Amino acid sequence: MSAARKPERVKPPALRSGDRVGLVAPASSFNRADFVMGCDALRGMGYDPVFSESIFDRDLYFAGSAKRRAHELEEMFVRDDVTGIICARGGYGSNYLLPLLDIKKIAVHPKVFVGYSDLTNLMTYFYDAVGLVTFHGPMVAKDFAKGDGVDIASWEAALGGSVAPGLNFFGDSEAKALVEGAAEGVLYGGCLSMLVASLGTPYEIQTEGTILFIEDIATKPYQIDRMLMQLTFAGKLLGVRGIVFGEMLDCAQPGGQRYTLEEVVLRVVSDLKIPVAYGLRSGHVSRANITLPLGVNTRLRVTSSSITLEMLESATATVS
Repeated sequence: MSAARKPERVKPPALRSGDRVGLVAPASSFNRADFVMGCDALRGMGYDPVFSESIFDRDLYFAGSAKRRAHELEEMFVRDDVTGIICARGGYGSNYLLPLLDIKKIAVHPKVFVGYSDLTNLMTYFYDAVGLVTFHGPMVAKDFAKGDGVDIASWEAALGGSVAPGLNFFGDSEAKALVEGAAEGVLYGGCLSMLVASLGTPYEIQTEGTILFIEDIATKPYQIDRMLMQLTFAGKLLGVRGIVFGEMLDCAQPGGQRYTLEEVVLRVVSDLKIPVAYGLRSGHVSRANITLPLGVNTRLRVTSSSITLEMLESATATVS
């Protein structure tokens, strides 16, 4: 994919209580009981979840064949009665869909698309190929199935059409300032493993001019180091204006270690001379998954006493 020309950005219509949301499984199969609980939670928030019975198909570790999953996703984008799309879970397998999707259909039917983990493949592709703003946030059979799985304030701010006042990393988390500074750029990124897996493919990530969000789960520190170095060698950290790391849940060496993961990542990113924060609770998290709009202009401020990530514009389009 050429980085020479970025497509015009496309904001989906806002998602509001009463809207119908299409549920899809573009990657792995999932626990049906958890899915049912997630559907109940969505109904409790005022949404009307709809899905095809084929969503429960299984093929090895996938939620059915790649053809089934691609058709399901395209159909939800095209359906006039569906306002937004939420993924059931991540796992593995959305990469199979990339060459099968008719990206032009998605471009002319922009909708809220929410997911994380393996769905990073789709979110970066949608933005890089057609400029669609997507949402790194809670999924049906994961976060919505838990009593404390969703951060409601960020969900409503990102999807409902408002401009959020900023996310205070120090508000109720153990976030840390790694490199002080301030920067503005387009929020972009997702699961580190998926970002690195795109390199050398037609779907390679385009990071220039971004506030790069990076998160992962159950990955050893040296593996995080290796992937960050791969991004460095590929030139993907050049032109990045700021970096925000996620909670990095369970990213520790089994049996203990004498160093922190923050020390590990600093060895790679400190020479970039850009602001770096650590601990934003979005994606693979311990609780209250924060919804991040990917593709909007944001401002990152990192000081020793406060860290904020502020949306400078609405992530959705106003529908009259």
